[in-house]
Amino acid sequence: MTTAVAPDTNADTAGQQRFDEIIAADSRIEPTDWMPAAYRKTLTRQISQHAHSEIIGMQPEANWISRAPSLKRKAILMAKVQDEAGHGLYLYSAAETLGTSRDELVNQLLEGKAKYSSIFNYPARTWADIGAIGWLVDGAAICNQVPLCRASYAPYARAMVRICKEESFHQRQGWEILYELSNGTPEQKQMAQEAINRLYRPALQMFGPPDADSAHSGQSMKWNIKRFSNDELRQRFVDMIVPQVEALGLTFEDPDLKWNEERGHYDFGELDWDEFFNAINGNGPLNSQRLKRRREAFDDGAWVREAAAAYDRKHNRVDTALVV
Repeated sequence: MTTAVAPDTNADTAGQQRFDEIIAADSRIEPTDWMPAAYRKTLTRQISQHAHSEIIGMQPEANWISRAPSLKRKAILMAKVQDEAGHGLYLYSAAETLGTSRDELVNQLLEGKAKYSSIFNYPARTWADIGAIGWLVDGAAICNQVPLCRASYAPYARAMVRICKEESFHQRQGWEILYELSNGTPEQKQMAQEAINRLYRPALQMFGPPDADSAHSGQSMKWNIKRFSNDELRQRFVDMIVPQVEALGLTFEDPDLKWNEERGHYDFGELDWDEFFNAINGNGPLNSQRLKRRREAFDDGAWVREAAAAYDRKHNRVDTALVV
């Protein structure tokens, strides 16, 4: 008969005290440090969802590689898609340090149990959408992710440094596409305007629901995982992109968008949060298509994973990380 071992409450108390001290000092938690179970769970959810978003986000852009208007554009877009794959791998690696295997994280996505950014459930209808994705979507990502370079969990913060540097190139690529189109023929300018119309509001929703409706934002800020609330980040983003869209000679389809002298910020219209939660919960325009394609790619790559595992067994190495 075995006797259950009682939890070491003294160790937990000491660990909690040390954890609180690190957070209060605005320092970093390493994987070997004690951390509350809720902190570990929150980070695993956030980092894995971030990784899933990078991997799913490859699809709308990869679909345009063969249709990009020049060899130069194809090469640039291929490099960008490759960057996004790398971002997913960095983030899966960071999430694994919290104790959940990459196999499990990926299976959660494939089984529809994990969420990813709602923006990637919208179609990229024209080449201008690729520009709008780079400028608006990657721009929103940068606004959200630069503060994560100072996240309290060290592996996440370290991964974000490189990711943000690469995302800045992606944003410039999107801007350059839209700038060329907006200064081209009337038809090209209209195409750029329509792409912005499609992605403006979904891009603002990337920061998450309003603070009053966010289940995680407040606690994440207390733990120094996040540095700013959803609404603060959204406002920063709007203040940044309005002068930029004016420089393009284009507009945002938002009658409530105007400068508020008293606030020192731009006011903007209410967003359709029912649409947001619909997409997040798997019922957006392309949710089923995105996951179907991801499952197909996963199945097509089975032989690569099997070959890598066989090689490692032959050479007595630890199995390689899951190839996504």
